[in-house]
Amino acid sequence: MLISICLLLAMNAHAESLEVLHWWTSVSERRAADILVERLSKESWEWKDAAVPGGSGLGAMKVLKSRVLSDKAPQAAQLIGPAIAEWGDLGLLLELDEVAKQGGWAKSIWPAPYASIRLRGHVIAAPLGIHRINTLFYNRKIFKQLGLAAPQSWPEFERAAEKIKRAGFIPLAQSSEPWQVATLFEALVLSEGGPAYYRDLFVRRRANAFFDPRLGRALERLRALRRYMPDPLTEKTWTQMAKMLAKDEAAMLIMGDWVKGELNASGQLTDEAFSCVPVPGTNEMHLYSIDTLVMFAGNYMKQAGQEKLAQLLLTPAVQANYNRIKGSVPVRRDANVRLMDSCARSSWQTFAKGSTVQAPSLTHRMASDEALKDAIVAQVHRFFSDSQMPVSEAQRRMAGIVRALGAEEKEP
Repeated sequence: MLISICLLLAMNAHAESLEVLHWWTSVSERRAADILVERLSKESWEWKDAAVPGGSGLGAMKVLKSRVLSDKAPQAAQLIGPAIAEWGDLGLLLELDEVAKQGGWAKSIWPAPYASIRLRGHVIAAPLGIHRINTLFYNRKIFKQLGLAAPQSWPEFERAAEKIKRAGFIPLAQSSEPWQVATLFEALVLSEGGPAYYRDLFVRRRANAFFDPRLGRALERLRALRRYMPDPLTEKTWTQMAKMLAKDEAAMLIMGDWVKGELNASGQLTDEAFSCVPVPGTNEMHLYSIDTLVMFAGNYMKQAGQEKLAQLLLTPAVQANYNRIKGSVPVRRDANVRLMDSCARSSWQTFAKGSTVQAPSLTHRMASDEALKDAIVAQVHRFFSDSQMPVSEAQRRMAGIVRALGAEEKEP
């Protein structure tokens, strides 16, 4: 009898925790995740952290695949974009239809994030927040000292960068890390071609589109911007790039708005220490990535906790608090814009204009599958690292990647 009671207590204690695998490991990301941890604990469920360091989630995806193959899947995991449907097709994800119905997700969530969590009519994930990738951060102290205004066009950017360089500052913080180079590249593609052309390349995957002069100009600009970057250019983390801006070492940084969360966490206030504007040429465009959690099916002892976590993620309070710290914006249509700073307000209001201004990030897993994403990122980095490679050769190779992977033309 005593043994049975001990076993029951042990089972109950185990059932009251949820293991969550993710890659939120920077200071601001951890603080944002703590919002979820605290809220879940109020429902008598423990968040068992399984954080995997590494920008863009490369390490986390490897760990997740290994754990699933070993039959040790976490109860919840961070997944983004098409990967959600891929895991769903394997029958591994818990359907959250009842949670979504009770929460009115179909009406309260913006169309793009809602579409990203559905598979064959079922809801299989819970979206947390929307990041804007095409963001240019600038150091207000340096800009004020040099009498500069935030650049709205590439000629304005270049004039400012030249003046910044002459003054002894680094005009553009940048790492040689492949995913960070690709993040800059995709913002340049959006600037040159707009959302429709961007989708032709990375969502519809039309090989002929890679020979378009607009892609050539984006590649040329990627290479030309190198003269404004640190010399020598080394592989540093995105948090180190943010610190360069905070320490008045660099004047500008092009990166997703998670940088804002990190700067805020270090005591840098938006519109005091720094401000942000869309990347030149992308003023009314939104290159996005969406933080999302999926729940793995299989252990029904945990289902009540998984459903409770999913329900909590979409509550207005959690949405507002999490995204305020993370640097992103809520996925809910009814978010209170008055509670947002200028960067968040610009992001949310632009995203609200709909699919014609939206482009799903390739680098950050929204536009395509892992195979195409990895191959394009590697090719962009190869071009960026090899100053002798002709632009036309880089275009040809990217078109070849699409054809080699057997990608079919398809609508988003």
